[in-house]
Amino acid sequence: MHKNKNITLFLHLLVWLVLFSMPYVLSYGASQEIERVIAHFWIPLGFYCIIFYSNYFSLIDRFLFTKKTLLFVVINLVMIAVFITLKEQIENVFFQEILKKPIKDDGNGPPFKMFLYIQMLSYMAPLLFAIAIKTTKRWVQTENERKEAAHIKLKSELQHLHYQLQPHFFFNSLNNIYAMVDLSPERAKTSIHSLSKLMRYMLYDTNEESVALSKEIDFMAKYIDLMKLRVSDKTLVNYSFPVNETGIKIAPLLFISLIENAFKHGVSGSKESTIYINMVATGKTVLFTTENDNFPKKINDKSGSGIGLPNIEKRIELLYPNKSKFTTQVKDHRFIARLEIETD
Repeated sequence: MHKNKNITLFLHLLVWLVLFSMPYVLSYGASQEIERVIAHFWIPLGFYCIIFYSNYFSLIDRFLFTKKTLLFVVINLVMIAVFITLKEQIENVFFQEILKKPIKDDGNGPPFKMFLYIQMLSYMAPLLFAIAIKTTKRWVQTENERKEAAHIKLKSELQHLHYQLQPHFFFNSLNNIYAMVDLSPERAKTSIHSLSKLMRYMLYDTNEESVALSKEIDFMAKYIDLMKLRVSDKTLVNYSFPVNETGIKIAPLLFISLIENAFKHGVSGSKESTIYINMVATGKTVLFTTENDNFPKKINDKSGSGIGLPNIEKRIELLYPNKSKFTTQVKDHRFIARLEIETD
């Protein structure tokens, strides 16, 4: 807002610098008697001011921007005609003697009739300046409103996706704990305690636009350890995250859906399986990869809501446009997900 005010002030100063300079530019090479300058230029300058600000503060908004163009043109033509007539009357009354004197000309200036013609056209200059500044200001305001609306829409969509992810994560975790209650009550108790820590992070630490990557790594490691309590010895889970502080900040909960997906589709009750989870941070780029055996769930399997991957695709599209790459593939009966993000 402050920047826009400075630009508007600069444009106004520029307009009046141009208008004030016009008399001396147009009369270059002609006599510069002060009375003649006052009569021919300074008096019209006051009329320029009236034309400019009446249009800037009222006429353009009321008529031009409301599509009443003909009325706008007529009003300005009448106003210009009145001011030209008034100028002639003032010159005849107050400057009659000086205007009767012949103009000393060194031959370099324009012919006097041409000079008067240009002076008449100069009444259009403040009108055109007012239209230009007002139109530019309106365009800037419209553009700012468009960007603000897009920003609000983006925040709303991201908030919706965020709220969608939380119950999805919570219900999946509860399902996993429920499966352990009868088989291993102690492990179920440990899982509930771990889940409470994870939910505390999701509720209180993920409302920011970005979090430290180290916090997100700690959250994912605790979640993987929680999920490992549920799987049998037939499932091998390996994960690797950056150990040192990277200084990278990233949108929260971007990778958890991929980990959930790996455990949902990569674990079999009767067959051996392996899950690999890996993250590499190089400079400002984060590469996250999951690889797991592919055991597709049946259509009526309600162990998950099925919103995980669509959620992450939509979020990275909104958060990191043209700065992310997400791919999935099934190769040799193994599902591979790869997410690469270039952070700021």
